[in-house]
Amino acid sequence: MTLQPVERSRPVGRYAPSPTGDLHLGNLRTALAAWEACRRDGGIFILRIEDIDGPRTVPGSEERMLEDLRWLGIDWDEGPDVGGPAGPYRQSERSGLYQEALDVLRSRELTYLCTCNRRDLREASAPHGPVSGLMAPDGPIYSGRCRRADPARQRAHALGAAVRFRVDADPLITFDDLTLGRQVADLPRLSGDFIVRRRDGLWAYQLACAVDDGLMGVTHVVRGQDLLLSTPRQMAILHALGLPFPRYSHIPLLADAQGRRMSKRDGSCSLRRLREQGFSPAQARRHIMASQVIAPRT
Repeated sequence: MTLQPVERSRPVGRYAPSPTGDLHLGNLRTALAAWEACRRDGGIFILRIEDIDGPRTVPGSEERMLEDLRWLGIDWDEGPDVGGPAGPYRQSERSGLYQEALDVLRSRELTYLCTCNRRDLREASAPHGPVSGLMAPDGPIYSGRCRRADPARQRAHALGAAVRFRVDADPLITFDDLTLGRQVADLPRLSGDFIVRRRDGLWAYQLACAVDDGLMGVTHVVRGQDLLLSTPRQMAILHALGLPFPRYSHIPLLADAQGRRMSKRDGSCSLRRLREQGFSPAQARRHIMASQVIAPRT
């Protein structure tokens, strides 16, 4: 296997926004938390642009994100505008690495084609079982319908098929979250076999994020609590590829004025609104870090 992580002699943190609109204050709180933790540890900080979903990318969004981060006082050692040993730093430019990772998984018989359409998925999804003491699923669990399909028939219908990662039923995935504590996930009951390449040919977030963190040598991931359920899936991919796990910290989400999770659609939650109100970078940082959060799930 040629997928080798960049060798690192210091801790490595990262912030990985998607250019789908201007960053809201919740995004920036995560960026600040990741940056402060990395700088406190004397680490290398990476800015990675997660733009694999081209149809959702907003023109000019990346440039505005970088400008907002810099105005706030966040800097980075490696990124799309400064380069570095783990580049490229835009996911849209890393397709060859994702394909190589998928080839490795396929060679180990850890993937299969899935020709299910949305109706099939609704009908084939397994009901949620009791998950006391474990992470609870947040959506339908794939039943493995195409796992049991005739491979010849799958190949005949490969055009437009998704690729799923085969989840083994053996050990639970456990990790110690630096914010939430001990986490236990039973992937067959959390998600079932999950998608690593979509029907439209785009790379799935779980594969791209796992491969990037592994190959970039990321040692610490600070991100929002809404991504907690992604972590066991990404750890399963990293394990299958023989890549190291980062330490994870899933921090509470920031709430808007109505107590709801912030969204990029709400322009009142943008940094530019604070700047228009005359906030200095230091005042904006204090305001963001002191803002109301949504209590994390444990």
